[in-house]
Amino acid sequence: MTKNDDRAFRNEVFTAAQAQQQGIPTRNVMRDDFDIEIPVESVPLPSSGVAYPVDSPLHGQETIEVTAMTAKEEDILTSRALIKKGSVITELLRSCIVNKNVNPNTMLSGDRNALMTAIRITGYGSDYTVEVDCPACSERSKQTFDLTELPIKRLEISPVQLGDNIFETELPLTKKKVQFKFLTGEDEREMSVVSDRRKKSGMIRDTMVTQRFQQQLVSVNGITDRSKINTFIGHMPAGDSLYLRKYIDRHEPGVDMKSWMDCAQCFESSEVRLPMGASFFWPDLE
Repeated sequence: MTKNDDRAFRNEVFTAAQAQQQGIPTRNVMRDDFDIEIPVESVPLPSSGVAYPVDSPLHGQETIEVTAMTAKEEDILTSRALIKKGSVITELLRSCIVNKNVNPNTMLSGDRNALMTAIRITGYGSDYTVEVDCPACSERSKQTFDLTELPIKRLEISPVQLGDNIFETELPLTKKKVQFKFLTGEDEREMSVVSDRRKKSGMIRDTMVTQRFQQQLVSVNGITDRSKINTFIGHMPAGDSLYLRKYIDRHEPGVDMKSWMDCAQCFESSEVRLPMGASFFWPDLE
């Protein structure tokens, strides 16, 4: 028997063994032995799946199924390696999403936030206690918010083409037509990497406005050359910049992380943005 014949024979044996194993029934230990069924929730996708390619499992999907958080997901949240890489949330989503063909990195940030909120509710409940500053008197106090009351921001504008994460608007001052995309998990990771590199190199000037535009702008008046777009971003009139930021923020699908607080100091009721601190996934359950 030649070397190739031997390899083919061993491949046949391995394939046959696999086929036999596929016929062996598996047991759900949690269900069969402990009478516990891990809940599966159907979570609305704020984007309704219109900005995902036609070959994506999320294309045209109104909802996505996730399993409830377990101790396995808590291991992910405490993984130093994942924290250092900045991929904790991505791996948490990957673990909880039922359809394993879905890549959390390619999901729109707003869709990811909707899943994060739903997963947090399934794991620790809907009460979110966090310290916030009162807009009226600046007094900092601990407030409890109900995450189930946060409204979903649906995508209300259409992409340039169905299945593409590309949208268009006209700037009010320069009258230039710009095409932009909503950030994905991968975009946010790249921005974080660039920000860390800048800090390590001693660059302390905040460039979040231009850096965000560099990730989001796809074309300006039909020009797609990245160096030219970056030049335009750096010299864009402030009025156009403000308009574009507000336009994108107003139309970006996701969860509206705003709620109302009652200040015990000045007795005013004010709308505040909920901070996504460590207590979001590590609440005080006492």
